Amino acid sequence: MRARLLAVLVTLALLVVAAFAGPLLSSTAEQRTQELVISRSSDVDRFVVLAQQAVDSRDPAALAAEAAQYSSLYSEAVVVVDAQRAPLVQTGGMTAAEPAVHALVEATMRNEPPPRAEALSPWSATPVLFARPVGTGTRVSGVVVLRASVTAAAADVADAWSAIAAGALLVAALFVLLAVLLARWMVRPLLELETGVLAVAGGHRAQVPERSGPRELRTLAASVNRMSDAVVEAADQQHRLVADTSHQLRNPMAALRLRVDSLGAELDDRHAYHATVAEVERLERILDGLLALATAESTATRLAAGGADDPADLASVIAERVDAWRPAADQAGADLVPCAAHDEPVLVRAPENELAQILDVLLDNAVHYAGRGATITAGWEIQDRAVTLVVADNGPGLSTTDRARATERFWRAGGEGAPRGTGLGLAIVREQTRARGGTLELRAVEPRGLEVRVTLPAEVTP
Repeated sequence: MRARLLAVLVTLALLVVAAFAGPLLSSTAEQRTQELVISRSSDVDRFVVLAQQAVDSRDPAALAAEAAQYSSLYSEAVVVVDAQRAPLVQTGGMTAAEPAVHALVEATMRNEPPPRAEALSPWSATPVLFARPVGTGTRVSGVVVLRASVTAAAADVADAWSAIAAGALLVAALFVLLAVLLARWMVRPLLELETGVLAVAGGHRAQVPERSGPRELRTLAASVNRMSDAVVEAADQQHRLVADTSHQLRNPMAALRLRVDSLGAELDDRHAYHATVAEVERLERILDGLLALATAESTATRLAAGGADDPADLASVIAERVDAWRPAADQAGADLVPCAAHDEPVLVRAPENELAQILDVLLDNAVHYAGRGATITAGWEIQDRAVTLVVADNGPGLSTTDRARATERFWRAGGEGAPRGTGLGLAIVREQTRARGGTLELRAVEPRGLEVRVTLPAEVTP
């Protein structure tokens, strides 16, 4: 936007400068041309008086002396002819027989007006011919022709145009500077507002300066800051509510578990006892999941505030968690394929405990939902500046609708009443991945199966 606004302002400024400079250049050239015409016309009129005297006295000596002196002083030629076209004076190297002079003499003899002198320019070099008839009324007794040099006048026009061009360039430079300052003054608040809005969209607090730019943008910046404070405060309150609720419920749940265990020996209905224990365990898993989800949601804010974690070796974490989940996979009748050996570490911008938690969720889902006889693989792919953790199986997979809902909180495959799971695992993975600047993607595997891809930024080694 800044470049487009600057282009418009600069173009407008240059057009304004050109609109003033163009007529000024033309006016300067016309003025200097008019000065040349007036000056040489006066000289021609003087020679007309002398020529009339020479014709009347039949003695062109005075005329010839004056013309010679003029040509010597100004380096300009003079030709005077009588009524019979016979030359009376020829100085400066110009003769009456030259085609241009002859044509001008004939036209003047017929009392035709002389052609208008063209406006001079710095590169004008062709001399200008001036002619006047000698005599009065319809009786023409001769013609005076003067060939004026335009070198000095063209040099004056060049000097004037140079001064005008220098002034125009200076004014244009000032306009461009003003355009740059104006564009910066108008666009910088917009860029700061964009940064602030993106910060709010990412769950961070916006800090948009409120003392720059037009009044409307300053008012908008203040509104964005107030909105940011409200949004961040609401998000913080939500995170604190979930975390506090999870913490406060752990003690009652632990006490409830002890009481159920202590009553287990006295109950005759063992089925009811085991069902109660299963529900208590499910509640404990939900509380743990809510606490993990609240922690994951607060990670992005902590990182935006300047927090940082040591990178982890994804290959090592995969190897460790695959070994830990292999007994569970064997018990479920699934084949958990070990990851390939690696020579160098695969560093990602996430701590080991988060990577282990992400892998535990993905391997847990694969082991318990892929089914008996399924093959489960865990590995990684390296891109330019990212590393993708890939956990795939050839189980029943998920439909397109289920894949779209799989990361929703408390959603479980199989719908309501599913026998296991809290429905928080993939939601936690999504928040942890998003907080690290990564992505979570679920893909179908042909002919059957599910592939979960977690892409995280790679740690660039110097």
